Amino acid sequence: MPEMSKNLESYPPVFRQLNGAPQIAEMKNYSMEDTQDSVPIPLVDLQCLSLDKLEDACKDWGLFRLVDHGIPPSLLSKLQDHAKMLFSLSFESKQALLTSPMSYFWGTPALTPSGAALRGALNINWLEGLNVPLSQLPQLQTEDPRLDGFRRLLEEYGRHLSRIATTLFEAMAKNLNLGPKQSESKLDESTGFIRVYRYPPGSLANEAWGMIAHTDSSVLSIVNEDQVGGLEIFKDNKWLLVNPIPNTLIVHIGDMMQAISDDEYISVKHRVRVKKQEERFSICYFVFPAEGSVIHSSKYKPFTYTDFQEQVQKDTKTLGYKVGLQRFKLDADA
Repeated sequence: MPEMSKNLESYPPVFRQLNGAPQIAEMKNYSMEDTQDSVPIPLVDLQCLSLDKLEDACKDWGLFRLVDHGIPPSLLSKLQDHAKMLFSLSFESKQALLTSPMSYFWGTPALTPSGAALRGALNINWLEGLNVPLSQLPQLQTEDPRLDGFRRLLEEYGRHLSRIATTLFEAMAKNLNLGPKQSESKLDESTGFIRVYRYPPGSLANEAWGMIAHTDSSVLSIVNEDQVGGLEIFKDNKWLLVNPIPNTLIVHIGDMMQAISDDEYISVKHRVRVKKQEERFSICYFVFPAEGSVIHSSKYKPFTYTDFQEQVQKDTKTLGYKVGLQRFKLDADA
C-alpha cells in the first residue's frame, strides 16, 4: 500500500483529493518527456579538490556529486529522520507548529521573501516543504522538543554547508579568475537557507510531478536526498535520471553563478518526478550574493539578486512560471 494511503491526514487537503487523479500527470506547459536511464554525473572530492574536474563539471553539466565533504553520516541520517517525523504530523498540526522563523508550505516551491507560498502559479507541484533561513534560527524560541532538536541539527548542518559552499565558491572564483574584491561580494554565508522537501509517493494511477522543470536562483545549491530517487536533469536535449548514492551531496550551479561566470558555468535545469510508491525526502541548501552587491557581466545588464528575485516573483504571479536570467540578457527585448 502506498505510504500516502497510510497517512492521508498528514497531507494538505488538496493532495488528498487529487491522490491518483489523472490531472496531476497532465501538467499544462510541461509534457511528460521520456527520461533516459540513470547517468553517472561528475564526481568532485572536497578533500582532494581538483580545479580541473570542478571546472569541467561546472561548464559541461552544471552539477556534480560531492564526496569526502566532511559531514558526519550520522548527522545526515538524523536530519532525514527528524524531517520524516515532522512531516508525518497532521496537516493542521504542521500549520500550527511550523511558523516563524520557519515556514511551512505546499503545492509550490515559489515563496515570497517572508517564506509564504507564492500563489498564482498555474501548476501544482506535488510536494510540501519547510523553509528555514539559517541566520534567523537563533530566534526560534520553543519548548517543543521536536522543534528544539530539529533546530540544533539544522544549526550544525548549516555550519557544514557554509564551509562547503565557501570552499567550492573560492575554487570556482580561482578558475574564473575573479579578483578578491569581485568574488567577496558574490557569495554571502548569511543569505543561506535550507528547504526541507517531502514528496508523496507516485500517484496510484500516474507518475506524479514532484517539482516541475526549473533552474535554481542561487549561487550554489547543495542537496542531501534519501534513497528513493527522482531527480532528473536536462542535458544534451534530453532528460537524464540522477540516482542517489548514500553519504554524497549533489551540488547545483544556480542562476547567480551562471551570470557571475559570464555563462561559462551552466545553471542546470532539473525536475523531480517520483515514480516509486514511497515518499521522497530531500534537504536543500541555497546561498546567494551579498545583499546589494551588483553582478556585472558581459552577457547581462547589471543587477542585484534583489532585482532578480523581484522579477521572478512578478513572472511567477503573472505567467505562472519563472523566466529567470533571460529577463536580464543584454540582447533581450526591452
